[in-house]
Amino acid sequence: MIPSSFPDKTEIARLSARMLLEIGAVHFNAQTPFTLASGLPSPTYIDCRKLISYPRIRSVLMDFLAVTVLREAGFEAFDNIAGGETAGIPFAALVAERLALPMTYVRKKPKGYGRNARIEGVMGEGDRVLLVEDLTTDGGSKLSFVDAIRETGATCGNTAVIFYYGIFPDTEAKLGAHGVQLHHLCTWWDVLAEARAQATFDAATLDEVEAFLNAPRAWQEARQNG
Repeated sequence: MIPSSFPDKTEIARLSARMLLEIGAVHFNAQTPFTLASGLPSPTYIDCRKLISYPRIRSVLMDFLAVTVLREAGFEAFDNIAGGETAGIPFAALVAERLALPMTYVRKKPKGYGRNARIEGVMGEGDRVLLVEDLTTDGGSKLSFVDAIRETGATCGNTAVIFYYGIFPDTEAKLGAHGVQLHHLCTWWDVLAEARAQATFDAATLDEVEAFLNAPRAWQEARQNG
């Protein structure tokens, strides 16, 4: 179960960013940008899956995620915790353990045999479900998971992630229009601030990352056209 005392949201964001930096989950490279799943270039990349291999950090972050949801959504707001395939599954299990709630997971698509199910585990009609994932960029992938949950007769009005890009202005509006509230621990802005404070990367790299964060689409278009 979760402890009863936690830092405020600002300090949770700073500490979460610090932990992601400490385990090398954050990658900045302005000279040779990463290629995202969308095919677009980016000087930033984050790998939250690494967290499962660091038990002390993993435990603190899951405490933070649980208390963030309780503070922002309510202490008796949920009946079921669902993880999105695949990265969200371990984090959903850890949050469900802290909140003493059943855990399920949602497939990206039906498995194609047997029951052809997208929901694994027990999810009942009318259950209030929290969708847990490792991160969100523009929120798009969350909507498919939410729809699959709602097709069971359950409700899903909240999703919680460790990391939120926080640089695409329409993300929360897109989720909100679908009836979903986003809860998160930290963003790229928090990571950048902590990276500057710790001098984790050289100043030129951090300046280029900041330029990207301020205008990601323009930065990507310039790199593609260049």
